[in-house]
Amino acid sequence: MKTRQFWYPLPARLIAQHPAERRGTEKMMVLHRDTGVIEHRHIADIVDYLTPNDLLVVNDTKVFPARLLGEWPDTHGAVEVLMVNAAPMDADDERPSMTAAQDSLRWNVIVGSGRKCRAGQVASFGPHGELTATLLKPLSGLGMWQVEFACARPLMDLLDEFGHTPVPPYVKREGTAEEEREDRERYQTIYAREVGSVAAPTAGLHFTPEIFAALDAKGVQRVAVTLHVGPGTFRPVKADDIEDHQMDFEAFTVPPETAAAINACKARGGRVICVGSTTVRTLETVAAEQSDSSAVQPSTFNLQPGSGASNIFIYPPYRFRVCDCMLTNFHLPQSTLLMMVSALAGRERILCAYALAVRANYMFFSYGDCMLIV
Repeated sequence: MKTRQFWYPLPARLIAQHPAERRGTEKMMVLHRDTGVIEHRHIADIVDYLTPNDLLVVNDTKVFPARLLGEWPDTHGAVEVLMVNAAPMDADDERPSMTAAQDSLRWNVIVGSGRKCRAGQVASFGPHGELTATLLKPLSGLGMWQVEFACARPLMDLLDEFGHTPVPPYVKREGTAEEEREDRERYQTIYAREVGSVAAPTAGLHFTPEIFAALDAKGVQRVAVTLHVGPGTFRPVKADDIEDHQMDFEAFTVPPETAAAINACKARGGRVICVGSTTVRTLETVAAEQSDSSAVQPSTFNLQPGSGASNIFIYPPYRFRVCDCMLTNFHLPQSTLLMMVSALAGRERILCAYALAVRANYMFFSYGDCMLIV
C-alpha cells in the first residue's frame, strides 16, 4: 500500500494544545467495525460497551522528564538532550531493554546542538551544573548518541527538579512553569507505574478513578503490560510504500498474570479491549513470536508471558491474534498509528470516521478526544 493512501485533511485548530479542563470529560467516537455505525459519546460511557466477560488491558509505563536543556561548558553554547532509553548491558546492542531507568546512568539520547558533536564532549545541565553527560559514541539515527551521566544525587531526582516533560512536537510550549506543571500532571496516566517512556500512551490519559470504579462495579477485569514508548512513535513514514518503513525498537514486558487473564478471557468467549496502540503492539508482538514457534496453537489460545524489544509494524492487511477491540486517540495523517487502526477497522471506514470527526470538531492527537473501535 502507498503512504499517501492514509492522508486526510486536518485543520490546525483541531490539534489539541492542552488537555481537557477535567480528565475524563473527553468526547469518544464509537466505531462499530462490523456495521460501520458510528456513535458520539464521552469517555465515561465506555462502561456501557464492556461486559464482565471482557478484559481491559492497559500500558502502565510512566513518562519521566526526559528533555534536558543545558550548555557546553567549554563554549557556553546551548545543547538539548532527549533521553530515549537506558542503554542495554551489551555495548554492541542498540536495542532498548527493560533495564530500570532509575538505576541506569548510561543512556541512548538524541542530542540537539549547533556544534558538531564528537566523543568525549561533556554537556552540563541544571542551575549549577549538577548533572553532566559525556558523549560516548554515535548511534544509528540522526543525532543519536550513547552518553554517560554523572551526578552526586539520584538521576531521576535531578530530572524531577529541572527536566522537562517531553510533550510531542505538535504541542507548542513557551517553556513556562505553568505549562510544565500542567504537562507533569496530565501527560501521564493515573495508573503509570514503570518509569521509562518519553511519550505517553495517550489513549489511557482519559481514565479517571471514577471510570475505573464503574468498570470494577460492573465486573470488568483490568490488567497491565509495559511498553516504554520512544520518540519513534512520532517519526513520520517517509517511504512511498508503507512496507518499506522500519519501526524503532521499544522495550516491553507481558507479566504472567496478564497472560493468564488474557487466556481466561479468550476461553470464556470474552473480548480483549486494548487501551492504546502500545498495548496492541505489545500483545501482538508476543503472540506473533509464540505463534511462529508453535507456542500458540490454532485450536487453542495459550499466550505465554514474555519480554523483549518490539518493532512490529501493523498495517492492512493484518490478522490480529489478541486484540479484539481498541480504545485509541485520533492519529496524525500518514502515521504508523493511523495504519494500525486501519488494519483493525478498515482504511476507508477509518478515513470516513476521521472526516466525520473533523466536521464534529473532535480534538486530535495526544491531548485530544478518543475513539472506541468495537
